[in-house]
Amino acid sequence: MGESSKDALRVGFDAALKLEFHGSKVTSDAGLLVYRELDEALGLTGMAGTVLQDWRTGRNAQHTVVGLLRQSIYSRLAGYEDTNDAERLAVDPTMRQVVGGRAKERTAASTSQMGRFETDVLTQQSNLTVLTDLSGKWIDTLRQRKPGDRIILDMDSSVSETHGHQEGSAYNGHYECTCYHPLFCFNQDGDLEHTLLRHGNVHSADDWRSVLEPVVARYRTTTVKKFFRGDAAFAIPELYMFLEAEGYGYAIRLKSNNLLEREIEHLLKRPIGRPPEKPIVWYHDFMYQAASWDKARRVAAKVEWHQGELFPRVGFIVTNLGGGAAGVVWFYNGRGTAEQWIKEGKNAVKWTRLSCHDFVDNQVRLQLFALAYNLGNFLRRLALPVSVKHWSMTTLREKLIKIGAKVVHHARSVVFQMAEVAVPREVFRLILARIRRLGPPVTASG
Repeated sequence: MGESSKDALRVGFDAALKLEFHGSKVTSDAGLLVYRELDEALGLTGMAGTVLQDWRTGRNAQHTVVGLLRQSIYSRLAGYEDTNDAERLAVDPTMRQVVGGRAKERTAASTSQMGRFETDVLTQQSNLTVLTDLSGKWIDTLRQRKPGDRIILDMDSSVSETHGHQEGSAYNGHYECTCYHPLFCFNQDGDLEHTLLRHGNVHSADDWRSVLEPVVARYRTTTVKKFFRGDAAFAIPELYMFLEAEGYGYAIRLKSNNLLEREIEHLLKRPIGRPPEKPIVWYHDFMYQAASWDKARRVAAKVEWHQGELFPRVGFIVTNLGGGAAGVVWFYNGRGTAEQWIKEGKNAVKWTRLSCHDFVDNQVRLQLFALAYNLGNFLRRLALPVSVKHWSMTTLREKLIKIGAKVVHHARSVVFQMAEVAVPREVFRLILARIRRLGPPVTASG
């Protein structure tokens, strides 16, 4: 499919040079095959076949729901952020192989087929619920094979700029743009546990229960230690009580006020003498109860005096953790990695590309981006050899996924003759070997 029968083209600067177009004989995304191997080892996209409902009939159902879901996820993982490229990807040999089924012998889904799948099938309420929960099910499957000794949840919001009259779009004064305002919850490994698309003008913590409660419910029966971190937007008494009732240790930043500063007044006096080049850092903790709180809670404070600055930098964290104040601050500072993961999602899978008019269509798109991000993060943290372990997801897309290959069909096999440029054969061999070593799921409670 997709092979050209036209004569070769020639260029003037070299008469011996010919340009030939072979369509489905070549691919630029051969690295997707290793992600498909991980997908198969964990049974990720396959689990959707039993839970997603399909209302299509007749010729509209040429491709299975699982095949269409794979095409949606893998195209986004490769940097194709919407369905506009589906017509070309339909004949791409890598995409046809990762989709499987009918696509292997013919073509993958066209632009119109993908559009109907994402805006008609997946927008059905039952399917949207399944799609929203799928990221969590993937992570649970992974934890069965690679259980950990703790769970740290980081919650943060972000911005997805909008254009035109998109439903739910609104001006956000903090970001100074017209946008959507999605909410994300990550774990300590960078996996996206849950996400929700929200209107652009909502508060950063709005609807936190819809995101956090399903995640907490999934981990309720586990015996590992559980923690939560959030910035000052999540300094909400209802959230403190919820986390305490669920047995979570938490560290949440507090906005400064006069009452809090009064507790550390002895640390706000400028140190005597010439300020050193290295900042002077002091820690303190105390019990504090705001008017809206049901009880007093521990607050850890950090005061930093920097050379050349007239006033100190002050931060407060409400917590139920034990240990010294410095340890609480150190634990909270790990929350910054969530901001890095949000940036990776924006750059690597481009999950801010939410360009549909209907809000529910964009909600579906965000969930598809989340699945693509998680598949990419799974491979990064589980299968990469030491030599490339430091690569970001953007680097992996450019160097691992974007590998050119020539496809040769034999009687009983298909050979991808891959260009050994950024990623040598040995790296591929190690990645595949690590995927195979994941083994069957374990039954441990973690």
